[in-house]
Amino acid sequence: MLNNRLKKACELYGQESSRVNLIAVSKMISSEKICEAINAGCKIFGENYVKEAKEKWPEILAKNSQIKLHFIGHLQSNKAAEAVELFDCIQALDSKKLAMALKKEIQKQRKNPEIFIQVNVGEEEQKGGVVPGEVENLVRFSRDECGLNVTGLMCVPPANELASPYFALLTKLAKKNNLKNLSMGMSSDFEEAVALGSTHVRIGTAIFGKRLISN
Repeated sequence: MLNNRLKKACELYGQESSRVNLIAVSKMISSEKICEAINAGCKIFGENYVKEAKEKWPEILAKNSQIKLHFIGHLQSNKAAEAVELFDCIQALDSKKLAMALKKEIQKQRKNPEIFIQVNVGEEEQKGGVVPGEVENLVRFSRDECGLNVTGLMCVPPANELASPYFALLTKLAKKNNLKNLSMGMSSDFEEAVALGSTHVRIGTAIFGKRLISN
């Protein structure tokens, strides 16, 4: 049903369905349910916490090497080594300090994960991410000075507000900085995100149901 909704949204808004990646957000979801989702066809998963991901995913990935894992939470610089080791894509770059930490670990581990810059589109004090006005500087620093494989932007719009204006802002910033990927849209608003060019939608509740515990 979810795949049908996603396909219909792509058709409605003239987007190529092959360009829109479904990320199953498996934060606080058991390994058993994750394996059920894999068997149902999910190929990309998103985790918010490095510690939790390290506990669950090595065993799952050993049996499902085709799965791609994205980090979508707040990443502290001291967790850069573990993040580079485990994740194929890190959607959490929000500072020069973290960019330098990732550069060090990527060179050390000889890996090349995709990097998305997290943008605080609503400029909310309680949220992580770089403010829109600093995106260009961070993109330039991360790509040109640190050599990171920066391919996209990611955002979480303010709660209880229309998401579309914030998705439109992220799309504009991506075009300005020549970035092909946009990670925006969750269970409640992914159709709006697809309409505005999202390439990665992060779906948790619509796949796994409501979590018993929320952080």
